[in-house]
Amino acid sequence: MIGAPTDSHSSFLRGAAAAPPLIRSALYSDHGNLTAECGAELGVDILVEDGGNLLLTEAPGDDALIREAVTRSIREGAVPLVLGGDHSISFPAVEGVAAVHGPIDILHFDAHPDIYDELGGDRRSHASPFARIMEQGLARRLVQVGIRTLNRHCRDQAERFGVEIIAMRDFAPERVPELAGPLYISIDLDAFDPAFAPGVSHHERGGLSVRDVLATLDRVRAPVVGADIVELNPSRDFNGVTAVLASKLVKELASLFLRCPKP
Repeated sequence: MIGAPTDSHSSFLRGAAAAPPLIRSALYSDHGNLTAECGAELGVDILVEDGGNLLLTEAPGDDALIREAVTRSIREGAVPLVLGGDHSISFPAVEGVAAVHGPIDILHFDAHPDIYDELGGDRRSHASPFARIMEQGLARRLVQVGIRTLNRHCRDQAERFGVEIIAMRDFAPERVPELAGPLYISIDLDAFDPAFAPGVSHHERGGLSVRDVLATLDRVRAPVVGADIVELNPSRDFNGVTAVLASKLVKELASLFLRCPKP
């Protein structure tokens, strides 16, 4: 686990930089245990090393710190799970994965496609990481699940980059295509309906349930080489329910690392 505590590219509300410690706290809280739904236990069946938080300073060098930490973890034989932070961290994280594995497939859960060319003059906006990823040829295939805010600009961008979008209105787990991998999984917590994840900056009604996402992850058979969980904003959470959801996703993603074949 690599904490990337930054929200310097957030477009509406800040707060996501405070998320990584709260995800860890929920993960190790006595309210639950460290077992994924498949029965695999963190610390028993799955070795989890917590790399702590990167010392990000909202400066241009932050991308390099994220990219280098991800690449280093892979070269040391680990699978990086990056805890954001806002969604801008996905670009350097994917850069770090692709530096080792070459172009990858990406499975992206979100209410928003995050493929703006720029937002508010910021080309590194949390609304733009997948535009940067696709421009640089870091992904062979990008599949987005749960989208329900596709405006004209983003439709044009999706067509430009060949993005495969499973809109929320058309969602079913079996409609998500099987990806060959190596696979990177990015989960923006606003992919979930706010009833399940109120602790996000951008509430978009009509979203995914927790079971929808778990059912989709359960169909993954490709080798998973990295993942991120982003956009938890603790200032908007209620009783830590979104942090607890994020901690559950840590367990379920870790179980995929164990279950799926190595690249």
